[in-house]
Amino acid sequence: MQLPQDPSNVVHVLAAAFPARLADDAQDVLAVMPDARSTPVMPFEVEVQGETLTIPSRIYNEEPAATLQRSLTATRQVILHCLYSRHSDGLVRQRHLEQIVSSDEPWVVPFVVQLAGEYVLEILEAIMQGLPGLSTPGSAQRRQYGEFIARNPAFFARTERRVVSYWSYYYRWKYPVFGTYPGSVLLEAFRAAVAEQVDRPWPRHTPPPLMDRGTESA
Repeated sequence: MQLPQDPSNVVHVLAAAFPARLADDAQDVLAVMPDARSTPVMPFEVEVQGETLTIPSRIYNEEPAATLQRSLTATRQVILHCLYSRHSDGLVRQRHLEQIVSSDEPWVVPFVVQLAGEYVLEILEAIMQGLPGLSTPGSAQRRQYGEFIARNPAFFARTERRVVSYWSYYYRWKYPVFGTYPGSVLLEAFRAAVAEQVDRPWPRHTPPPLMDRGTESA
């Protein structure tokens, strides 16, 4: 799905990736971003604390100069990093993910979870390294991610299926058993987080972590 060509509409679309209270901050971030060589594509919707956010799957803007990035407030830098975590270049996505993965802002969570469903192995490893609290019962990180997944079950199920598909296509030769694949380990941590949040087992859309049952759940 291609988004509108009208620059004013594109700005509106990108601003919709963040809570309404951050509209002014988002506008200021968008003002320092170079014009895109193509419009953002394939938006997905998630709910964050009762508000629907619409996030592009990919953006095509070049990165602003480092001096411009540093001139932004802390909140605006996080917004910028979130947007560039959706960049078409995997190295750019990883670089900006590493700046936000440990953030305690709830509106950052969908950007991180979306990256968990992508194919770049180094990004999966960066998420695991950046979320040490995800495996700690009762931690703030675990509650935050568990709450988000509980509010967005279809989004998480789609993420699970994508992880299985990418494992099977790109990495099965390296990780013959799905449970040893970093994406599987990360999904298990997410699933434990939401199970703790809702106090019940969470539905599974992947092979069991210690069995190789192919892609039948994909």
